[in-house]
Amino acid sequence: MKLAVKEERCSGCRACELVCSMRHFSQPNPKRSAVRVVGNFPAPGRYSLVTCDQCGECAKVCPAEAIREVNGHYEIDRDLCTGCLLCVEECPRGAIFVVGEDQVPFKCVACGECVAYCPRQALVDADGEVAWAGLSARRRAEEASGR
Repeated sequence: MKLAVKEERCSGCRACELVCSMRHFSQPNPKRSAVRVVGNFPAPGRYSLVTCDQCGECAKVCPAEAIREVNGHYEIDRDLCTGCLLCVEECPRGAIFVVGEDQVPFKCVACGECVAYCPRQALVDADGEVAWAGLSARRRAEEASGR
């Protein structure tokens, strides 16, 4: 899956943040999300989405070689990570995060949950591997009603 962003569609609802944090940390905590919604104030209704583009810069700078490419995306091995945070500093998109006392950073692993549940389809799968859940729900409803 290749994550693509259509910021003009983002309403700032932060559903992507909640879905991501639930999927990977089992808690509805936007700070634990690997996708971030940033309000572009004072312009009302304008939002930017901070996402990993899987460029691999983090893997290049990791002295412990704790970041490896796996099926087209980069993953951080918690057991190998030393917590030096060089990856956080060097990420060109600012898309590697650390929360609180946990010194092991986290990033997007291209799971597609945010794509499936973004109500305005501001996050999409450029490869077409992950479908928007709203579309399949709409199709099921139409099929059930005989349309």
